[in-house]
Amino acid sequence: MKRMRAWLLGSVLTLLGAPALADLQLDLQADGLDQQQQQATQALLDEALAKLPPRFKQQLDRRVQVSWSEHMPADAYGQASLVSTLDLNRRLLPALADGSAASQATGRPHGTVRQELLATVLHELTHIYDRARLWPSVDRLLINRCKRQQDTLGKIGLPEECRGEGERRFTLSDDPRLLDLAGWPQYVGRRGEREQHNNQLVRSPDSYELSSPKEYVAVNMEYFLLDPSYGCRRPALNQYLREHFAWAPQQNECAKTLPFINAGNDFARQPLGEIDPERVYEIDYLLAEANQNLVSRWGHSMLRLVICAPGRPRGPDCRLDLDQSLVLSYRAFVNDVQLSSWSGLVGAYPSRLFVLPLNQVIDEYTKTELRSLASVPLKLSRTEVENVVRQAAEMHWSYDGNYWFLSNNCAVEGLKLLRSGSANPRLKDLDNIMPNGLLEVLKGRGLADTSVLEDRREALRLGYRFDSYRDRYQAMFDVLRKQLPVKQVEVEDWLAQDAEQRQPWFQRADLRTSAALLLLEQAALRRQLLLAQDEVKQRYLNSTALKDGTVDKANATLQQMLANSGFLSRPAELLGTDGYGLPQPDERKQLEQVSRERQAQLLRLSTDLDTEVRALLDPARGKEIKAVEANVKQIGEHLRALHKAAGGLQLP
Repeated sequence: MKRMRAWLLGSVLTLLGAPALADLQLDLQADGLDQQQQQATQALLDEALAKLPPRFKQQLDRRVQVSWSEHMPADAYGQASLVSTLDLNRRLLPALADGSAASQATGRPHGTVRQELLATVLHELTHIYDRARLWPSVDRLLINRCKRQQDTLGKIGLPEECRGEGERRFTLSDDPRLLDLAGWPQYVGRRGEREQHNNQLVRSPDSYELSSPKEYVAVNMEYFLLDPSYGCRRPALNQYLREHFAWAPQQNECAKTLPFINAGNDFARQPLGEIDPERVYEIDYLLAEANQNLVSRWGHSMLRLVICAPGRPRGPDCRLDLDQSLVLSYRAFVNDVQLSSWSGLVGAYPSRLFVLPLNQVIDEYTKTELRSLASVPLKLSRTEVENVVRQAAEMHWSYDGNYWFLSNNCAVEGLKLLRSGSANPRLKDLDNIMPNGLLEVLKGRGLADTSVLEDRREALRLGYRFDSYRDRYQAMFDVLRKQLPVKQVEVEDWLAQDAEQRQPWFQRADLRTSAALLLLEQAALRRQLLLAQDEVKQRYLNSTALKDGTVDKANATLQQMLANSGFLSRPAELLGTDGYGLPQPDERKQLEQVSRERQAQLLRLSTDLDTEVRALLDPARGKEIKAVEANVKQIGEHLRALHKAAGGLQLP
């Protein structure tokens, strides 16, 4: 009652024309507190005020009454009301007063009881700030009524006097830019509706932040104000808060490079890598053309980071440094040997951001799947390029969503990354959900420069296009047909023969034709391995197949590989539960060691699996693979012999 009388008195004074407070004030309610408790509490409040940005205190020009309450859950530290009051849990007061709170461990993110109390004061004041509105009226009774109705009804149910466009501003927690960064992005395909669930759930400082945008803002303000490493761990949000308040606390100097786990299939290499945003020349929209498979009939959408080789100035020549380029690819992480179309439709697969070497992606699509790639530059500013790279790094370590073929596929995920990273206004209301359609829309918005594809020869030379090897294989087959009287006209018909049917032609081939035959036999081997992969899926899923235990043995190895390879798409699992955001230097040392060990396990297991999976194949398939491998060896030896006879250097 006493508190209510004081609040009413303040409202009356305001209505009578009393000047507004010049700054935020924290008014300790000292009733029932001894001198030591008052001093300790006031020191806590003074420290909290000193931590807050000047603009925060200026905009929140009010008196907040702070009390110790006995009516709070045992595990609670504090709570702010809707009328500018803040209650702290009285159970914690004795430890604060006698100083033991400074060393008393909590097992919570901030470590000690006192730091948790300090974080709580900052957290709850942020809630009050976040609910604040700027109203032209001096009627504080109206202000408080609007605030109460805002929290109860939401924006739609507010009375007219509380909804005027000129009478309110965005709070932090409903600022579209912050929602994009925080993990509540615009739902692609639903015209501006926001996603309801936050999937940036890995490497979180406090899972409570994921419960709502309001709690996300309050939790992150704690770390922005208290953790000097926050700017290095969450650079995008740190930049947002710095710009919002035109101020920054004292923070650590951050490393120039961003860590990532390379999901390449070269298990002999160290998977932990680093990206320097300043070395990224451009970002391309990388589109793999469609094929007839259900999951690929609309193409596959990726982003290519065009990275300059060390020592090379940023410029067009960086496009030729193909070994430096990396590909950001949202894919379904399939933790089973079977890729189920139904599971993809209902979101059963996790969607994760893979970082892959460009050369592997080129081989994967052009040589194995016989699909062409278009690498189309996006018209982004220098700042937008670097911000997308930083956002990609944060998503690589924090995001674990669900892959839906029709609503949250590779195109949707890539668009959300571009939108949240760049904040480019031309992406704001872009809604296309198909990879090939998205490229057309990006072109229509002036964001994609497809003119680089118009001259096919030049596009191939400069790395804007990577053609399917189907045309190369046909060209090699045409070389063969000019020298040898084979019956087939199309390369597919030649490769469809058994390996033994192709083998007799090898000894009749000259040097040039032998080189063409070697390339074709390598293509035949890739084709057989793809067929074998599908066959293994079917036999693996057939419970009546292979009762001799071979399936169990291969299954055990496969499950080990899947368990050990998850870190390639969810690298945070290498670090356990400590830390949050981007890994820092001390964590990178651990990452380097653990990822190297995990990679070595994958190398051993992949060798074992190759042997064990072959035992699952139909005998005819296994025989054909061995025959093609023998063909590759034979034509290679024949080619070396011809080259030596022609007086050339011996081929390896």
